[in-house]
Amino acid sequence: MNVMDKAARGKATNLDFDRFRLRTFINSISGSDELVIREQPIDLADIAQALDGSKAAILFKAAGPEKQEMVGNVVASRSRLARAFEVAPDKLLGEIQRRLRQKPVMVEIDRADAPVQQVVLTGDDADFTKLPVHLQHGVDGGPYISAGIDYVIDAANGMTNVGIRRLMLRGRKECGVDLVSPSDLRAIYEGSAKTGKPLPVAFVVGAHPIDFVAATMRLPVDELGLVATLRDAPMPVVKCVTNDVIVPADAEMVLEGYFDERGHVEPEGPYGEFLGYYGALKRNPVFHLTAITRRKDALFQTATIGGKTMAQTDTAQLCALRTEVMIWRALEVAVREPLAVCAPASSGGMFNVRVSLRQRVPGEARNAIAACFASLANIKNVFVVDPDIDVFSDEQMDWAMATRFQPARDTVIVDNMRTLPLDPSLISGRVGSKAGFDLTWPFGTGGRLEASVPEPPKYQGKRFPSVAAALKDGPKHFEELMTAMGSRDGREIVLMLDALRHSGLDRDEDGRYALRTAK
Repeated sequence: MNVMDKAARGKATNLDFDRFRLRTFINSISGSDELVIREQPIDLADIAQALDGSKAAILFKAAGPEKQEMVGNVVASRSRLARAFEVAPDKLLGEIQRRLRQKPVMVEIDRADAPVQQVVLTGDDADFTKLPVHLQHGVDGGPYISAGIDYVIDAANGMTNVGIRRLMLRGRKECGVDLVSPSDLRAIYEGSAKTGKPLPVAFVVGAHPIDFVAATMRLPVDELGLVATLRDAPMPVVKCVTNDVIVPADAEMVLEGYFDERGHVEPEGPYGEFLGYYGALKRNPVFHLTAITRRKDALFQTATIGGKTMAQTDTAQLCALRTEVMIWRALEVAVREPLAVCAPASSGGMFNVRVSLRQRVPGEARNAIAACFASLANIKNVFVVDPDIDVFSDEQMDWAMATRFQPARDTVIVDNMRTLPLDPSLISGRVGSKAGFDLTWPFGTGGRLEASVPEPPKYQGKRFPSVAAALKDGPKHFEELMTAMGSRDGREIVLMLDALRHSGLDRDEDGRYALRTAK
């Protein structure tokens, strides 16, 4: 059943049209180090350089000769994504998992009440070249709309598919769209093209970060409802003006149109891809524009993709979060106690995955590696660690690799597995190798002194009248003896121990001081 069959129709007065608006989110981070505001005019040719490697989102108040407002790099940090979900960064994955268990609530509203249709441009007024679309990378095939969330109805089941797709400007009314990689949208489009019919589609440009997170998920549900589910609040939706696609009514802008039925026929690209390298020229379908609808004060959005500073790009952060959600779901049924998952954005947010778990039985680290391999084709290298390692810390992960890993014993390699065709290390074909790295202590050996991590002394324990009395109570580490005597120095404890040596001072295998028992 189409999810909209279950949606209520309601009055606009009962809905908050600004809570999940992009501009509202940008206003919420204004004044913090999460946002840089550039008041001075800037040429579109300089936008990409300004955004490259920026740790903050950037709001351009006067982009291009028309001096339009544009924002970029909005979701290019985990802290901003966490702010969007109103949680701390370390609670983000858990909050998304909680929301995914909720049921969507959507309210279809009349067009007259939809903020995204306050301005409707059709005919000659609907013109891609009037939007502040800029060249993003030096070898790109043209200016790209990079922050478009696509909404398409699958004729086979009536459900809405939602994703993120780039659009290369080809003229006032045409854009190339990348539909080469396997995806639900590609399958829907090719099914439509086989029947000789165009495929209606709508692209939202200017969306709340939560909507972008929803668009990256690949779950067997109506994905329009998935957007509402992750918002965890009633979502106003509206039918497009020139087709029957349903979109969020509180978006900044919608590009309505269709993919023509000719198939993968027109050149599109090259383009700086999300793995940090260029994707080559491809043959792809063409998107035809039929209308632009927008808010009166619409905020245009661009996304950062690729380059050397991967961790500071929108796509890598979104991919990382999606990967962590999918990996966690796989681990829940593969091992007893997964503790944390991290997909570092610096590797594109998908190729490398770190997992922390508490092993209850031998072999669970290997099970976790296998589960990660099978959960997503994009997963390439999996690192599994013990609970004391912070998977979000490069320093701790490097330490675990250096001190708990034996290459011959702890490496798992599987060949001829499905992988991502965009992986530049592949010379040909669609299969490759995956590697797992078991960085956990061999099962049952983690309790050794040699496996214990040094920490500063805490001086916690019982008090005694003398060192001898403390040792009669049982073996003690030097720290415990200092605590026993209330010492804030320690050197006097050395002298006390030295005085006890003639009466049989000893050390046990853990290095604790003890009195030698008479035989």
